[in-house]
Amino acid sequence: MQSKKLVSILTLLVLVVGLVGYQWSKPYSTAEAKGKITQKDMVSSPFKVASVQFNPILNERDKNIEELLKVTEQAFKEGARLVVAPEMATTGYYYANREAIKPFVDTIPGKTTAAFAKLAKKYNSYVVFGMPEVDGKTDLYYNSAALVGPEGYVGKYRKTQMWETEMHWGAWGDLGVPVFDTKIGKIAINICMDSAYSETARLAGIQGADILAFPTNSSAQAISALPARAQQNGMYVVSANRSNTEVGFHMIGGSAIWSPEGDKLAEAKVVMTESEDIDEPTITYATIDPKNFDNKNKEYLEGRRPELYKDLMLTVAPWDYTKNTTPHDVVAAALQYEPVIGNKEKNKEKIERLIKEAKLKDSKLNLVVLPELSSTGPVNNLHKNEIKKLAEEANGETTQFIAKLAKEYQVSIVFGMVEQENNHLFNTAILISEDGQTVGKYQKTHLNKSDKKWAKEGSTLSVFETKSLGKIGVLLGEDAQYPEASSVLAVKRADIIAIPSAWNGQYGGEMQINKTVSANTYPEGSMVTWDAVAIGAQAYTVVANYVGTKEEYAGRSSLYTLDPLYALDQPVVASANKEEALIVKFKTIQPDAWFNQELLILSRQPAYFKPLIQEN
Repeated sequence: MQSKKLVSILTLLVLVVGLVGYQWSKPYSTAEAKGKITQKDMVSSPFKVASVQFNPILNERDKNIEELLKVTEQAFKEGARLVVAPEMATTGYYYANREAIKPFVDTIPGKTTAAFAKLAKKYNSYVVFGMPEVDGKTDLYYNSAALVGPEGYVGKYRKTQMWETEMHWGAWGDLGVPVFDTKIGKIAINICMDSAYSETARLAGIQGADILAFPTNSSAQAISALPARAQQNGMYVVSANRSNTEVGFHMIGGSAIWSPEGDKLAEAKVVMTESEDIDEPTITYATIDPKNFDNKNKEYLEGRRPELYKDLMLTVAPWDYTKNTTPHDVVAAALQYEPVIGNKEKNKEKIERLIKEAKLKDSKLNLVVLPELSSTGPVNNLHKNEIKKLAEEANGETTQFIAKLAKEYQVSIVFGMVEQENNHLFNTAILISEDGQTVGKYQKTHLNKSDKKWAKEGSTLSVFETKSLGKIGVLLGEDAQYPEASSVLAVKRADIIAIPSAWNGQYGGEMQINKTVSANTYPEGSMVTWDAVAIGAQAYTVVANYVGTKEEYAGRSSLYTLDPLYALDQPVVASANKEEALIVKFKTIQPDAWFNQELLILSRQPAYFKPLIQEN
């Protein structure tokens, strides 16, 4: 009898607490959360989303949750169907060890998700927020994020690519990147450092994610990668950062919503110094249109070549004896010119003139990169029979001409050509060393629609070894749009990536990250796809492109670097319409930098990348 009376009293207390505000209540069950979403349930018209730039107080879980519930409800009242809050939003970020964070962890689903589920149900909307999770079976802690909706707890994500701070208390995420069906589309989650590795967002992309929710505590790197992650995978990205300082770590705000084309739809204020801290929450809104869930960038997912990506599963470091360990000083020239389509002699004249000019400008010039199909120009508008007449074997007349220039000017040269091998035509790039020898050739592996009319796909992603420059990887044109390709070159330890291109805006686009985010400002006309290759592979990337013609080739030949964000180095971009040899200088490898290719390879989590190498 006393037992029944005690239960009644406790029940009454819980009800009273529920009336006055936040409560730790029974979580919705997984079964309740995972009722099937039917086509009838799906939202088809544009809807509002909100990024909540929320700044929790360290060690104040209950107070943080209460405040975050209020801000989330404010966004819901303004019509937001999805709200995203920062990484570790319920507790604050910095904890020295497991003992320090132990009082503040919760299971997922658990009391925290239950509180948000009541709110989400009331407003028929969704919320994603970061929190420290404890696994009820193993007692392991994770840096996690939960997705809660009107149906209750929907799902969770455990951070795959962790940063050093949370490694002292948290285990590496072990769930991969799940994609959740909701009434507003397919939602995936990445957290902060995940964005430095293209694979984590790609795992969402290949599963058809429409929206990537991105809780973060970023000082620049994580949020700067987001337009590339959106554009590479054709999905909206809703990021939520903090805008204050905690235990000496400053987070710069700049919470933003990105379109599937990598366009910035909305952004909160960026605060680059501690003196500018904004402790109060900021809500940033944008509109998502489900009609854009199917977009041209999603088409690139269909062009993936998983059979070429097997090396993504390798982690040879720290014993990799094939890697180059000697930094090289490189003076490179990216040549851009208006091609005379099909006229090899005219194009050769332009190539020789520009190399001569570049060598006169800097006698230490030791690398030249030419555009795609360098001697013929792009052959988009030619009949296959005409293209066949322009084709040569790999050691043919054009290669001999380039070898002569390489020896004369003592430079290594990467150039492109229509190659005939046996009975097939290839869009090929060849690397010639300064002594005129062929170091290797690469046949384009990711063909565009025009290429497919005449060319056969290559079968290998290649990195070539040179004495004077180290290890050089080559991509051609649209290859750059596939992040797996540059990641394979990183695993193969390319120090430099050369990209001969024929680009007129058919993919990628101008970078739209806030200019103040990067310590060394990106030049006007910087292109998001090429920058993503360099930073994602941690390899200096030299791009050569055409200008002019009826196809309006867009120039912007360029050098993209390892880390302009924290002032290690500086990208350089040429004009959009001028024939020129863009001369750039850099030192490869950067072994002392806070983040470099060695650290990238050591920290990757390929155990969860397997879906990327499996056939569609």
